[in-house]
Amino acid sequence: PAAIMSHLEMAMATLIQTFDQYAGSDGKKSTLSKAEVKTLVEKELPGLLKGAKNPDEVDKFLKNLDLNRDSEVDFQEFVMLIVVLTCAIHGRFCK
Repeated sequence: PAAIMSHLEMAMATLIQTFDQYAGSDGKKSTLSKAEVKTLVEKELPGLLKGAKNPDEVDKFLKNLDLNRDSEVDFQEFVMLIVVLTCAIHGRFCK
């Protein structure tokens, strides 16, 4: 029988599944291309786009995701996006 996962374990599994769902449509399963990142953000984080004051902010934000400047976003860089957004949201609700 499968063990029941905790909420945090489910959240981690969801992060992995979401990354894997969008990575690889361009053939490389270990990273997200710029187009894949854009699609992921549009579909999975629509509030981020709506909350941005202008589209240039979103482009700059996405460009800054690519920490090693290889024009791709790997899983570690993707997780950093989620961490930054989660901290920002947490701060907004805890004031």
